[in-house]
Amino acid sequence: MASSALISDTDAWKDLKARVQEIKAIHLRDLMSDAQRCQSMIVEFDGLLLDYSRQNATVETIGKLFKLAEAANLKEKINRMFNGEHINSTENRSVLHVALRAPRGAVIQSDGKNVVPEVWKVLDKIKEFSDRVRSGSWVGATGKPLKDVIAIGIGGSFLGPLFVHTALQTDPEASESAKGRQLRFLANVDPIDVARNIAGLNPETSLVVVVSKTFTTAETMLNARTLREWISAALGPSSVAKHMVAVSTNLTLVEKFGIDPNNAFAFWDWVGGRYSVCSAVGVLPLSLQYGFSIVEKFLKGASSIDQHFYSAPYEQNIPVLLGLLSVWNVSFLGYPARAILPYSQALEKFAPHIQQVSMESNGKGVSIDGVPLPFETGEIDFGEPGTNGQHSFYQLIHQGRVIPCDFIGVVKSQQPVYLKGEVVSNHDELMSNFFAQPDALAYGKTIEQLQKENVPQHLIPHKTFSGNRPSLSLLLPSLNAYNIGQLLAIYEHRVAVQGFIWGINSFDQWGVELGKSLATQVRKQLHASRTKGEPVQGFNCSTTTLLTRYLEASSDVPSDLPTLLPRI
Repeated sequence: MASSALISDTDAWKDLKARVQEIKAIHLRDLMSDAQRCQSMIVEFDGLLLDYSRQNATVETIGKLFKLAEAANLKEKINRMFNGEHINSTENRSVLHVALRAPRGAVIQSDGKNVVPEVWKVLDKIKEFSDRVRSGSWVGATGKPLKDVIAIGIGGSFLGPLFVHTALQTDPEASESAKGRQLRFLANVDPIDVARNIAGLNPETSLVVVVSKTFTTAETMLNARTLREWISAALGPSSVAKHMVAVSTNLTLVEKFGIDPNNAFAFWDWVGGRYSVCSAVGVLPLSLQYGFSIVEKFLKGASSIDQHFYSAPYEQNIPVLLGLLSVWNVSFLGYPARAILPYSQALEKFAPHIQQVSMESNGKGVSIDGVPLPFETGEIDFGEPGTNGQHSFYQLIHQGRVIPCDFIGVVKSQQPVYLKGEVVSNHDELMSNFFAQPDALAYGKTIEQLQKENVPQHLIPHKTFSGNRPSLSLLLPSLNAYNIGQLLAIYEHRVAVQGFIWGINSFDQWGVELGKSLATQVRKQLHASRTKGEPVQGFNCSTTTLLTRYLEASSDVPSDLPTLLPRI
């Protein structure tokens, strides 16, 4: 396929398009009755089990998806990513989040240089610093140990680390390592987020990690200045260097801010924000909370999947299979959404993280060469842990729109509970739903079944389930740091596969820029109206009306802003 051609022009794409109606006519009840087909759609690797037999696909469909992968030069694109080529062409950058968790002796090149030694130099620095803070040899301005950490960042500097932190909180080994410590994440520029994050904390025992590659991100830096004021007001301006560190590459602005540049932890242009949880962005705050040894296990889990993704044949390659099935569901079957349904409360922040990884990566309307696409890309991702979601939006999934579902289960609970006299343990009760829901979606319930149950005639239309709703099941052996790393990498690479097939750039995000630039104009208007009483001008009628109402109703805000911090 020539670089400027669209995947939709290939014979492989057209062949799949020609089979859509044929596949839609086959109910999952019939597909699931073929035991040989089902067995061929179960894949195992490193303790993980993927079952995609409840997808609207035959064995022949999967073979044709592999042909589509060949037409899209998928293997070549994967190799180019791992080889450090500038596959993020619009920003002229390598895409090397795999280097962030590579073994110390690995060789991964970017611009002719092995980046792995640089990665481990930062990891070693994080280990040394986090050990000092956790042991109490690094103390605050008043000599007290720093046991409370607030990480300031937004987007990829927040969602990924928050997911991992939330997942580790109830892991026995990790929670034991975190005893007596707190980790909080400050992302939103909304002052309420500041108030919540500093509530109950003492500046004397708090360490703030400011995460901003350029040290210019508007929301992050305003929050950083706010917490600098919180620390300075309590302990004096000279205390900032003891209570604030940075994850940044802009050492000049770090030092100007008042942070010792020696306490800045680097990451690189080849790390995209939403793919940065394995860099200092995530590793530093997580190591301060749990210790570096726990976080290293997380990195090893991700690295295991990296090698699997790089080397496994398509039919055994979990991220490749997941990515191809997503392309099939979105671009061929016409299902634009995906529900991510982890049957583990520890994974409650997984869906919000993957929402960003997926939607910011693949929410594109043009090819990597800038050609408008004649087909839809990207998925609308959402999700909640089971069984909470069952009592929220599963009604729509069962009897409304068709939404392909990812069911994620865990064999061994982080916190098992057994009650004498109960039929099953609490975890078995949870997992009963994990196993039941995919079958309910696939098989549904027919009119004939309802009639046999003597359901009143007027209720039969309401109690009929059409079924034939696709899902897949991913079963993890446990949910420790290693498994969490595996799960993260599977979804990162799945998203990349989708982008490689669609022929888009999954590693830029120009769509976030326009709103930010317009906000700059609004910010200037608010300042001029507050300080000089200037009327709102230069905006459309709607925005002018809303801004005017906002200014009138908040006229008590002083024109010369004094320092005012939250009082929770």
